[in-house]
Amino acid sequence: MMKILTIGALCIASVYYAQNYPVSAIPENLKKDANAVIRKDFTTIQINKIDEIKYQMNTVTTVLNKGGDSEALTYIPYEKGDHISDVKVIIYDESGKKVKSYSKSDFGDFANNSSGVFYSDNRYLALTYTPTQYPYTVEFSYQITNENTIFIPDFVPFTNTNVSLEESQFKIVNNSGIELRTKTYPSLYNYTSVVESSDGTGKVFAYKNVPAIDDAFLLPKPVKILPKVSFSLAKFNLEGKQGSITSWKDFGVWYYENLVTPASVSTPQIKAEIASLNLSGTKEEKIKKIYQYMQSKTRYIFVGLGIGGWLPMMPDEVQKKGYGDCKGLTNYMKTLLDVAGIPSYYSVINSSSSQESFDPDFPKMGGNHAILMVPTEKGNIWLENTSQQIAFNHLGYTTTDRNVLSVKKEGIELINTPVYSADQNKEKQTLKIKLNEDNSINGQGQFAFTGNQYDYSLRFTTLSPKEKNEFIKNQLNVLHFENIEMKDFVNDRENAVAQYNLDFKAINYSKNAGSSMVFRAVPIFSDTNYKIEEKRDLPFEIMQSFEDEYKITFEIPKNYKIEEVPTDVKLPSEFGTYQLSFVKNGEELTVTRTIRVNKGMYPKEKYNDYIKFRKKTLNMDNSKILISKI
Repeated sequence: MMKILTIGALCIASVYYAQNYPVSAIPENLKKDANAVIRKDFTTIQINKIDEIKYQMNTVTTVLNKGGDSEALTYIPYEKGDHISDVKVIIYDESGKKVKSYSKSDFGDFANNSSGVFYSDNRYLALTYTPTQYPYTVEFSYQITNENTIFIPDFVPFTNTNVSLEESQFKIVNNSGIELRTKTYPSLYNYTSVVESSDGTGKVFAYKNVPAIDDAFLLPKPVKILPKVSFSLAKFNLEGKQGSITSWKDFGVWYYENLVTPASVSTPQIKAEIASLNLSGTKEEKIKKIYQYMQSKTRYIFVGLGIGGWLPMMPDEVQKKGYGDCKGLTNYMKTLLDVAGIPSYYSVINSSSSQESFDPDFPKMGGNHAILMVPTEKGNIWLENTSQQIAFNHLGYTTTDRNVLSVKKEGIELINTPVYSADQNKEKQTLKIKLNEDNSINGQGQFAFTGNQYDYSLRFTTLSPKEKNEFIKNQLNVLHFENIEMKDFVNDRENAVAQYNLDFKAINYSKNAGSSMVFRAVPIFSDTNYKIEEKRDLPFEIMQSFEDEYKITFEIPKNYKIEEVPTDVKLPSEFGTYQLSFVKNGEELTVTRTIRVNKGMYPKEKYNDYIKFRKKTLNMDNSKILISKI
């Protein structure tokens, strides 16, 4: 799926101007909240024929401080067969004085083998520049010609927070005679708008004076705030394979015939694998056995070869070598199911912590991940094939609540992945706390996580005992641990539950008040600093619903009695609910605490209401209990 990243990176562009760019010329409103200002970002795309597209990229970026360095990187991703020319970089100081210039010969040529990439056709040219002072400005331009016309990047003002834009222009000159479809998606929050025009040779889209989006608590990703324009040729080329994309149906037929079928080839060895499993039972039981077998013998390594990196590894290669990327592992799993007589569908998805779906009304090439969908009479089974640890029929938070391109012989079907409710995204915490007269506590805890909270706990599967203890000590740092030990970690892959036990001792938990002691009702909780904002400019997003259910039993010292206990409380809200209750039983006190939070995109006017709700829950967690000496 590297091609999307490769082509997306080409969007950093603008037309070359023989002029300087003093920082003083930047409007003050564009400096506000900005680490970098895109002064000019001009891209011209010329489509000459079905298998030839030329990009002219020109950008001028002023970096105001160290936080903006990543916005001015000078690199050019490419693949074999691409032609790169007219590469030029000029560095300016704060006053706009030229400091240094570079050409293509100054760039290094590197294999695009980032972490997790085993081998790939992707490469990049890169120039390393280390600034000596801030601010500075980088002017960067080049041309690149490519045969793959299936990928035309979206036009957006910028993709990161704390970046502003002075002027951006995206021009498409279509000389191919092929229909070029476009679709504009306006900003839902009127943040800015795109201006569309024609200069006689092509369509021109532009943005001007777009202020930075300041990174803020619960801020949606910029892609959900800003407008964009999408493009798609009705006919395209991908590494010599030509097809049409006027509908999801015809594109799906091409995808099936060119990217799925050629790699869906069984072998005697794969048939022997299935035979050795001695499958029996229900369809679901057979799928689970095959899936867990596949997990046990494979590992994830990115492979970016074959039809622009989109063709999966052949299943016999995965079978022999025991590795593959999302495409190869998904295709291998599909082939194993095919041999077992169980139909399944290779499915392309946008994997991200922020939900992003395909537009049913605007078919185009996209996605960055592959999973497998297996239909059954009881509903669809979803298989994430890149993890050796994840549970059967469980999707992580980066792939739930969005649609997929499910590739079938008769075309692509857009199908929604599961949405996990608060009841499913759950943490259950059971603590037994012994209060000591020296203000310390000894505790034993049982923890269980399901749904998206299960996903976060999978990190423990690869950690050593020492690393587990260090991680949990840092994670639960509201307590001052003297020692802590995680025990009995279990990844229940049958039921998608992660469980572990804790033994710990923490100091300074209670406070002395004469002959009495005071301590808070909830030992372990989130201590997020919730801040009221006098002026919230944008909406806020709670990306996942969840529910935390705690039961805490305090054992007080023998010569103490429970003096004062807070009253039970229930806090209802449109954002969720919170409940805290207390039950005394001799020398023990049981505290039950439940919080449920509802996912959603909420208007900016409700932000402070949410913050007030969470502040109240935090205050309740810190409710004080008083015990006194007898």
